[in-house]
Amino acid sequence: MNTKHLPGLALIAILAILIVNNPYTTVYLNGLVEDSHPVDSSQDALYEQIARAAEKYDAPPQDAKIDRVWKAMPGYNGVKVDIKASYKKMQGETFDARKIVFKQIPPKVHLDDLPPSPIYRGHPEKPMVSFLINVAWGNEYLPQMLETLKKHNVQATFFLEGRWVKENPDLAKMIAADGHEVGNHSYSHPKMETLGEAKTREELLKTNEIIEATTGEKPVWFGPPSGGFRDHTVLIANELDMKTVMWTVDTIDWEKPSPETIIDRVMTKVHPGAMILMHPTDPTSKALDSLIKQIKDRSLRIGTVTKLMDEEHIIKIDQQMDK
Repeated sequence: MNTKHLPGLALIAILAILIVNNPYTTVYLNGLVEDSHPVDSSQDALYEQIARAAEKYDAPPQDAKIDRVWKAMPGYNGVKVDIKASYKKMQGETFDARKIVFKQIPPKVHLDDLPPSPIYRGHPEKPMVSFLINVAWGNEYLPQMLETLKKHNVQATFFLEGRWVKENPDLAKMIAADGHEVGNHSYSHPKMETLGEAKTREELLKTNEIIEATTGEKPVWFGPPSGGFRDHTVLIANELDMKTVMWTVDTIDWEKPSPETIIDRVMTKVHPGAMILMHPTDPTSKALDSLIKQIKDRSLRIGTVTKLMDEEHIIKIDQQMDK
């Protein structure tokens, strides 16, 4: 057929007819139909459930800051649901909140970025607390307390007096060997708020040296005896690569109250981020087992000061989302 003189539209029409009627074209189109995957409505529903979970769990990071009341406060990672990764992990199954894939998003300002300042608690949204156990006496109660902590797989931060470590190296080694964190509690338990800079530095240095020589651990936290300090106390501790730690909840166990009183003092005040001060005493050793159980029953973890201060976002999965 001579098509040179046909109008343009007619030429296009003829070409279209030839293409559609071409047997090779028919084979190609049939192949596309056979290879297509029908939409799986159940998988669409799965994707939607994961997207709804993202609306619930996604949270922005929070910077560390100097609070007017609580002084230095650590930051807290944000979290974001990785919808594509979660979908891939659950594909072919029903929605399971425990299989959601999360990304942790760090804050821009960290605890180390803040000027030296005492720390009274962890981040108030982190479902974790810490036991701060000051040790300068009470040797007879330490083994039972360590046994109870081990039974519940709980690590605490023990603030050790340097002089005590020198006199009781085996107990100090036992504490460290059980995986507990070791902090500096001064050398001779002075009133730190009365000491000059030279004496303050001596107290902290001597304690660090004896703790490291005995346990192999280098303290990164300083707990002033009786909570006493001056501005230069915090600055000198910082120069020695230690942050100054106070407490949120005080058991006042040195007054030797009943175990029930200790439990009540803690459980009426405990909250996410709390640091709980205690000593090796008879009532504390008797209260510790119940105290740990009751704290965990409130869905709070118990960890060292280092774990409490890190920025890891602890995600509490809502099983109701599975329904």
